Amino acid sequence: MEKATKTRYSDSELQEFKELIQGKLRMAREEFLSLTSSLSSPNSNGTEDTSGTYKTLEDGSATLEKEQLNQLAARQKKFIENLEAALVRIENKTYGICRETGKLIQKERLRAVPHATLSMEAKLKQS
Repeated sequence: MEKATKTRYSDSELQEFKELIQGKLRMAREEFLSLTSSLSSPNSNGTEDTSGTYKTLEDGSATLEKEQLNQLAARQKKFIENLEAALVRIENKTYGICRETGKLIQKERLRAVPHATLSMEAKLKQS
């Protein structure tokens, strides 16, 4: 009966999610730093001694790799922002409430996607 009337997660449940999110945030920031340092460091593959033909191929490959790193870094930055927004919702005690239905998002979903703002019901309607 209690689950049907529950409109928000308890402080202890919110604390559990906060710890989960902070752990993911730490890992995400480390990954982001790793990606950005890879982008800022010059190509360390040592292609100086290869002939011109291989150098051209290497340059194209390096450009593609840099684009991919940029995309990964941008995606990681967005993930960090979403996790930080989830922490704000925890502080506001609005965490875990679907922004479409107003119902609680299932704990299993939040454990898998801690920054989720939609219940599966609302997410499936979007598709």
